[in-house]
Amino acid sequence: MTLWSGRFSTAMDATLWNLSESFSFDAVLWRHDIIGSIGHVTGLATAGLVTPDEADALIRTLEQVADEFAADAFIRAPHDEDIHMAIERRVTEILGPVGARLHTGRSRNDQVATTLRLFTRDALEDVGVLVADLIASLQRVATRYDAAILPGYTHLQRAQAVPLSHHVNAHAVALTRDLSRLADAQSRLNISPLGAGALAGSTLALRPDVTSEALGFAEPFVNSLDAVSDRDFVAETLFALSLVAVHCSRMGEELVLWTSAEFNFAHLGDDFTTGSSMLPQKKNADVAELARGKSGRVIGNLVAVLTMLKGLPLSYNRDLQEDKEPLFDSLTTITLVLRALGGTYDSLVWHDDVTRHAASDEMMLAIDLADWLVERGTPFRDAHEHVGQLVASAVEQRITLSEAAAASEFWSGSDAIFVPLSSLQRRASAGGASFASQANTAKWLENQVSSHLSRLRARGVTRPATM
Repeated sequence: MTLWSGRFSTAMDATLWNLSESFSFDAVLWRHDIIGSIGHVTGLATAGLVTPDEADALIRTLEQVADEFAADAFIRAPHDEDIHMAIERRVTEILGPVGARLHTGRSRNDQVATTLRLFTRDALEDVGVLVADLIASLQRVATRYDAAILPGYTHLQRAQAVPLSHHVNAHAVALTRDLSRLADAQSRLNISPLGAGALAGSTLALRPDVTSEALGFAEPFVNSLDAVSDRDFVAETLFALSLVAVHCSRMGEELVLWTSAEFNFAHLGDDFTTGSSMLPQKKNADVAELARGKSGRVIGNLVAVLTMLKGLPLSYNRDLQEDKEPLFDSLTTITLVLRALGGTYDSLVWHDDVTRHAASDEMMLAIDLADWLVERGTPFRDAHEHVGQLVASAVEQRITLSEAAAASEFWSGSDAIFVPLSSLQRRASAGGASFASQANTAKWLENQVSSHLSRLRARGVTRPATM
């Protein structure tokens, strides 16, 4: 018998049961459902809807059920449709009539919304820590190869030489934006739906303010219809995770290129590469390819949830059950990718001789020659034209850019432009590619990570000791 069977004369058809049951995937919410239920009992006791003794018994029993889950000893009953009904059923089994008071003033609609907010709030914090860990891995590469240089690219064509530290710092800066989005999404979801009931609140003297505070939410809901139907926080979380995935995909693509024989800029440790079942010589950067490939999965989960939400009337509809599997899948995927990429960068061995040779391509000094002319009073467009003609002459004659410049009186005095690494030292503008700038960037990154992690963790959520 289900907990809502009073209205019905026959049992649910097996086909409908298989379609509607969610315990098979929402059981992962057990911890947060129990936390939410303890907060709900606290509110019921404050409102005088359960006695202090009943509240104590309910909380002790909820903690007992939590212990059962933690020990993998909880047994699902055949009629447990979802994790929420399973926990309530077990509490009632243990406590009898007192357990039946647990659902007083509460609907599964506000219960589910609360549980999922609690879960997502913690998950965003966990992902934030992993993003910070990946930033730290990138910083270790920057420190380990602090003198390394490589060509910087636009359109995948050599553009200007940059330090490797400047290059990996660019990925780290992008990841700080991910940290900010994760913290922002966490802040916006931090509203308690408990007390909204099915959709219209309750005739009972509930205390949404008490339950909100007990669960560490910033405030209770202001509209009961919105409280039970809002899944913006799921979509927003999936969007933040999608951008994390996109950034990881970009890093993965780059690692694939860098470790190819054609680039040969780096190689990865054996513990983060795979071989071929047929070709003995192969050492494949599968981890990078999977980071690239799984981004489509995470983006697809975002699209699935947005599509599910776009046509729903107020308030709760069973369609909203479809918010969980995409969220769980994206969180699992991002967790795996972030951990794997961090280990991959830690295993990376940089081929400085190869990249330094590639970065010595004098064609990448063309803009330096143009700037040299500008400093001497030539309008930039005219300078651009002069340098373009010099490049064309060098290409036609199959000589270097410095040789072409030395052959023309017009470029007399430009010799210093071609001194090795001098171009990098001249990139001294704020945030530029000079080696001197990298220490400032590293300090900025450290401050950003510290600030964002503090925001993620500044919640003070009340949890039972067994949690």
